[in-house]
Amino acid sequence: MAEFAFEPEPEVHLAPGESIREISGRSPWRIAGRRLARNKLALASLVLFLLVVLVSLLAPVYAHDIAHTDPFNSNVSGTTTVNGQHVPVLQQGGGALGIGEIPIGPTWRSNYLVGADNQGRDVMARVLYGGRASLQIGAASAVICCGIALLLGLIAGFFRRWADAFLSRLMDLIWAFPVYLLAISLATVLLTKPGGLKWGFVTVNPTSLWVPTFIIAIVYVPYVYRPVRGQVLSVREKEYVEAAISQGASNLRLMFAEILPNVVSTVIVLLPLMIATTVLTESALSFLGIGVQAPKASWGTVIDDGQALLYTRPLVAIVPGIMIVLTVLSLNVLGDGVRDALDPRAKVRVRE
Repeated sequence: MAEFAFEPEPEVHLAPGESIREISGRSPWRIAGRRLARNKLALASLVLFLLVVLVSLLAPVYAHDIAHTDPFNSNVSGTTTVNGQHVPVLQQGGGALGIGEIPIGPTWRSNYLVGADNQGRDVMARVLYGGRASLQIGAASAVICCGIALLLGLIAGFFRRWADAFLSRLMDLIWAFPVYLLAISLATVLLTKPGGLKWGFVTVNPTSLWVPTFIIAIVYVPYVYRPVRGQVLSVREKEYVEAAISQGASNLRLMFAEILPNVVSTVIVLLPLMIATTVLTESALSFLGIGVQAPKASWGTVIDDGQALLYTRPLVAIVPGIMIVLTVLSLNVLGDGVRDALDPRAKVRVRE
């Protein structure tokens, strides 16, 4: 009787409908890819997320070639054509009392598809442009967060002792602050700094998207650091690491050639969930006015624009909210699918 094992994963059960013959002789990555490909719900969520990304990337095409509008400039005195008639974008005598102005409602046509905001700007065009900013900040901050957490987790878990104590206490300090309170505090300081942020020859404008990107990345590092550190502590005690040590392997080789490939799956599992979390955080900060700054738009700023129009033009706030829900839902379902397919605690045993 022969026994084969894929290390370093502890134990993996066969997926529903999966046989030993299907996975024998395959690498853990191929097994994970096969399982993910058979998860129809995860694939559907991936398609939905890619669709949201695609329509957001096509925002300039929609604004210029379809809606024929500039979503960043006010159009309070402009007109548009509806059913062959020229109508003002901001209509007089709106509201329950018949006074003031009310933006044009959904035309369900190329121009002002879901209406205008209180500055006469095309809401759909701003939602698509807002998706570009929200997804860019969410994805970039999640990648930066996971990269920093992976590096710090490797250092703390491998060297232990003083390195582990210092980094873990630093993460505890960051974790002690409520996420949004810490993000608001950092954003307030950085956005109000005169002349922008300067590090040597590098200058970052306060309106740059990199400001909320790095703020969000920093506040979420402890959430990824903890599971990575725990995984590194576990893998460091494996036999193949001890064998590499006995062969005289350097610390860098042990960390990046022996341990890193066996803990990176933890980060891969967390990445879709972190993108969903960072997109939500960015939208919340932008809604509060300390995320994406004018004249740029994000889903949070569009919701803020529609806050005063909830009773007359609710779609101004509802449409970006729907985009946030679809994005976060698809990423969470995809993250669950990746977790099921690539379980970092997995171990496959094949007996003959």
